[in-house]
Amino acid sequence: MDDIAERAAKALDNAENWPDDPKEAVARQRLLADRVRTEPLDPDSVRHVAGLDVSYGVGDKELAAAAVVLDARTLEVVDTSLIADTPSFPYISGLFGFRELPPVLRAIEGLSVSPDVFVSDGFGLAHPRRFGVASHLGVLIDAPVIGSAKSVLYGRNSMPGEERGSWKPMVAGRSELVEDTEPLAAQGAEVIGRVLRTRARTRPVYVSVGHRVDLAGSADLILRLSPKYRIPEPIRHADRLCGQYRKEHAADG
Repeated sequence: MDDIAERAAKALDNAENWPDDPKEAVARQRLLADRVRTEPLDPDSVRHVAGLDVSYGVGDKELAAAAVVLDARTLEVVDTSLIADTPSFPYISGLFGFRELPPVLRAIEGLSVSPDVFVSDGFGLAHPRRFGVASHLGVLIDAPVIGSAKSVLYGRNSMPGEERGSWKPMVAGRSELVEDTEPLAAQGAEVIGRVLRTRARTRPVYVSVGHRVDLAGSADLILRLSPKYRIPEPIRHADRLCGQYRKEHAADG
């Protein structure tokens, strides 16, 4: 884990990564987006996977960031890290990485088990500038990151079938180009994610490439990590850890 921790610390220490002005943040996104890479992801080779989540307190003046590492085969928790912090960047849609990644990076520094893949509760390429929080994190620490979000930020899609494992593509383009991946490619539409049904007759999740993964492998892994609930287990555990902190903090207050 030392290498990832060092990369996280280096990213935190680089002042260029954390502009104060939203316009500068957009410019930084556009610059870093050119570094996003798509690489094949073999879910069978993943041993440890880390779920990441950020939770806000009353008035959004405080937040908690959690990183929870699970055994990818047994889904048992093997390591946890939580950081409490005060956000220093405005709450602006499309720029969450500048607000939430500093505490997430500190949480990653606190892990003792090295994850093969990170799963972020957010988007990667399914973003107006193709640089959501999952891609942002992946580029900063040069690690495989998958975005698995609960709702849509950007893109067009139709709903998949009701059975578990059904999916439909998310595209940047006209709404009618969402029924079949072959016509999408033939017509030059850009596929930016998948709408994936992880539990039958339940709302889907929205999977997108963050960095150093591919979409098919990412969707396969997310499905494996969601054997019972809609939300993948790594993110569920990270959310639970944040919730426990909020409860204890509220009791202390």
